[in-house]
Amino acid sequence: MASLKDVAKLANVSLMTVSRALNEPERLKKDTYERVMAAVNELNYVSDISARKIRGAKSTLNTIGVLALDTTTTPFSVEITLSIEETARAHGWNSFQVNMFSDDNPDKIVDLLLSHRPNGIIYTTMGLRQVPIPQKLRTLPCVLANCESLTGEVASYIPDDENGQYAGMKAVLEAGYRKPLCIHLPKELVVSQRRRAGIERACREYGVDTQRLVHHYLPEGDKHYLDAAKLVNRFMTGSERRFDAIICGNDRIAFVVYQALLTRGLKIPQDVAVLGYDNMVGTGDLFLPPLSTVQLPHYEIGRQSALHIINGLTHQETVLVDSPYLPRQSL
Repeated sequence: MASLKDVAKLANVSLMTVSRALNEPERLKKDTYERVMAAVNELNYVSDISARKIRGAKSTLNTIGVLALDTTTTPFSVEITLSIEETARAHGWNSFQVNMFSDDNPDKIVDLLLSHRPNGIIYTTMGLRQVPIPQKLRTLPCVLANCESLTGEVASYIPDDENGQYAGMKAVLEAGYRKPLCIHLPKELVVSQRRRAGIERACREYGVDTQRLVHHYLPEGDKHYLDAAKLVNRFMTGSERRFDAIICGNDRIAFVVYQALLTRGLKIPQDVAVLGYDNMVGTGDLFLPPLSTVQLPHYEIGRQSALHIINGLTHQETVLVDSPYLPRQSL
């Protein structure tokens, strides 16, 4: 990563002149300022907040910088950043976090993160997705948590969604259910096809014709969770129903499905089994009956990602983190 000295050398000015260009540009002549900024842009220099500390201060601990895209602004994946911080502290490191929102300028947010001079970076997102990696992040050890690079070449720690869904579907089939209605998350999401593959693999093993499975993908947007209730009613005629189990893309879909089934006087799991996904924090045991689901391993993803930086790992592989099936009483 370029230093202040590198900028001064390229622009052929003093360190003080570079500092003034960055902090008090009005004190410089126009041509001097432009020459310094040309050097800044050429070297991709970002200012060093740590350099502002008082001289003589003790050396700081090694630090992990966390670039969090929607991770801590929702209740669904906050365990990732919690785990990163707890793992860092346990190994004598610090961590800090910079939130990035969908309407932010990525370059400015990355500059803000790098200005704190972390020793390594974890880029994490809410919901598994594929993301472009800003080139500046590649100047330091970098790992992805709950996301994958569009171009590869960066280590990633992500949920094993296919095997997690396979384990959950296998439990449904072992319990004797054979006519699943599958209500998926939006088709555009990375997880949707991987989880469908897990469902179909389990069905093939148990002799269930995958061509006869009913798959429905909800449109994007939280308002469409309520569509799950309409689907339950669509596949019922009076007391007749075309399903004996409902496989839900996440626990929020399962919440709507519960209400729709109970409103029709159906019992869970005697009449219909329900399988969720996520193990949404603090809610699985509050369903009546408690919801069988698959655990998204957010805490373990955070832990392994932090250890990747702390232990100086250099592999560029995608690591699938186990997503275990959690049996409760809805099967």
